Amino acid sequence: MEELRLITHPKRNWIGPFYALIAAAGFSAKAIFIKSVYMHSRVDAVTLLALRMLFALPFFLWMAWFSGRGNSAVARRDWLTLVWLGFLGYYFASLLDFLGLQYISAALERLILFLYPTIVMVLAVVMYGKTVNGREVLALLLSFSGIAAVFVSDLRLSETPRALWIGGALVFASSTAYAFYLVGSNSLIQRLGAMRFTGVAASISAVFVLGQFLATRPVAALWIPSAMYGRVLGLAVVSTALPIWMTSEAIRRAGPSRVAIIGSAGPILTIWMGGLFLDEPVTAITMLGAFLVLGGVMLVTKPG
Repeated sequence: MEELRLITHPKRNWIGPFYALIAAAGFSAKAIFIKSVYMHSRVDAVTLLALRMLFALPFFLWMAWFSGRGNSAVARRDWLTLVWLGFLGYYFASLLDFLGLQYISAALERLILFLYPTIVMVLAVVMYGKTVNGREVLALLLSFSGIAAVFVSDLRLSETPRALWIGGALVFASSTAYAFYLVGSNSLIQRLGAMRFTGVAASISAVFVLGQFLATRPVAALWIPSAMYGRVLGLAVVSTALPIWMTSEAIRRAGPSRVAIIGSAGPILTIWMGGLFLDEPVTAITMLGAFLVLGGVMLVTKPG
């Protein structure tokens, strides 16, 4: 079985945090690539998700093969769980997210998605009877207050409030689905290792994504305007494949706590990129909401 070893070579201590920062930037750019394709073409969410998976699938297969070398085969009892988690985390949650981004800004989408650590905490209470302490209650209040502030601000500026409600609900459902995925994946990650688990689960999800595409769209729909392929490649490589690998490496080198703290920069990076590349307004309310959400997430993820 692959073991997660923490590398602490004194001359290379910067590599893990560096990988974590690059991964955070890559994940943060995901919504920028998606919104850019929506703005400049008529590509729909199902087709875009299929294209993303087509470009990223070779990398996922490589992850599964590379991390599985010399290890025992995946147990038969684990395959059903892998199929379910692949459906939930990399297909269903992604589909909801892609659909939601048709209605709301990249900044609001990233903030709502970033609620997943607090949702995981709520699931632990509901499903496993975990007790909640004062710090965790404060984390919930901060996170959801931040989302409420940004949402109300966008609602006032929006010409289509109904679209904002639909998009917000879809992305919140995506964040919830991803939280369920995280809760359900813990034991398998311990047995298979993070990289192997991710490679196998993501490859399985590609089957669901491409199956839905083939059942609902003609193959010709994959031929999109040539200028869009660069954005799709960026979505698949810069915002999917490389960040996933870099996160695994960062955790191996720097530990999960440091990676989680560095990853908290994600929403701020998305807000900045949304303003720079999509002309989304960066308001004081948006920044306030972002810091409230980040404060809540850091309280939840802080050890002890």
